[in-house]
Amino acid sequence: MIKIERPHKDAAELSAIVSGVLEDIKLRGDEAVKEYELKFDKVQLDSLKVTSEEIAEAERLVSKELKDALILAHDNISTFHSAQKFQGKRIETCKGVTCWQKSVAIEKVGLYVPGGTAPLFSTVLMLATPAKIAGCKEIVLCSPPNKEGKLHPAILVAAKIAGVDNIYKIGGVQAIGAMAYGTESVSKVSKIFGPGNQFVMAAKQQVSLHDVAIDMPAGPSEVAIVADESANPAFVAADFLSQAEHGIDSQAVLVTTSAELKNDVEKEIQRQLNLLPRKEIAEQALQWSRLVLVDTIDEAMELINEYAPEHLILAVRNYMEVADKVVNAGSVFLGNYSCESAGDYASGTNHTLPTSGYAKAYSGVSLDSFCRKITFQELTAEGIRNIGPTVATMAGNEMLDAHKNAMVLRMEEIGL
Repeated sequence: MIKIERPHKDAAELSAIVSGVLEDIKLRGDEAVKEYELKFDKVQLDSLKVTSEEIAEAERLVSKELKDALILAHDNISTFHSAQKFQGKRIETCKGVTCWQKSVAIEKVGLYVPGGTAPLFSTVLMLATPAKIAGCKEIVLCSPPNKEGKLHPAILVAAKIAGVDNIYKIGGVQAIGAMAYGTESVSKVSKIFGPGNQFVMAAKQQVSLHDVAIDMPAGPSEVAIVADESANPAFVAADFLSQAEHGIDSQAVLVTTSAELKNDVEKEIQRQLNLLPRKEIAEQALQWSRLVLVDTIDEAMELINEYAPEHLILAVRNYMEVADKVVNAGSVFLGNYSCESAGDYASGTNHTLPTSGYAKAYSGVSLDSFCRKITFQELTAEGIRNIGPTVATMAGNEMLDAHKNAMVLRMEEIGL
């Protein structure tokens, strides 16, 4: 069976760089963060926190057209995620034994929003909107500043729309460290969310071992497209390049049953590539791109489920039928008109998704990502009568006599 190799960096080198930065931040806090901002983002910062004056300035700089777009996207994201609110039920498992769950928001969450070559203000909405709906008490956002020490104004406006509490000018590994350990300026959070490059992904994985939870291992973005002869080559090429322009380690994959479509897409990619402002980045990413010809859609779906893409576009005639064959994917886009860009920005689904094959075990961000489920149980005397002997027998056979005794004392209390 065909296998698709993903972009990767030497893991040992990556881990060593990341662990050194994290340890330094843990020891020296703000001072270390500012030094790494100078080293990596080339900016000397006096203060890490974004001020209310900077937010007001950002609102003046963002056009009405973009503000309106952010509000519409926020409304759709809010509608979709609000529908995910947990409805707990009290279940009587047997007479006198009642069990239930309560959903409780994580109190402090940290959101990482990439800046770099493309300021992802859409990610602010994707992360902060469900955090606010869930009821998180403190939402901390970190994003890399530009060389003037400012965040992109649309990031700040999106943060205000979505209700972010505290915003910091910190990027990369140092942002993950600041939120994981806490510094003089940045609150320590309980869970960190957000996509990033391989350094960010490695930092999130390292801090998750001992200090904080993370949403998922999120690395370079990727798309897979399954297409047959009914697909529009220009659409497919556009989807291909929209992924490639994310970064030089992004990956786009086309799996098709049509040799003619494959050839047409190759031509369209070259034509559209020459029109892109981010042509240089997309060109480098295209070295990881793959166009694969297979005999059948079933063969295509076998390959796709093994690859487990972050984004999957089904540009096939019978896309609802093919959708039933999807086992491993982050988010699926059905038919020729459902471009990945819709989900990236404004359809309402979340664009923070598992990459690097982790869609085999992880879901994308949802309202549940910002909550914990606490279970409750209540036993009455009747409940003790019904399950007491079972509990005592099982505990005794596991040779946990204190467990057994805790139940036996209650059984004796009610004359059992």
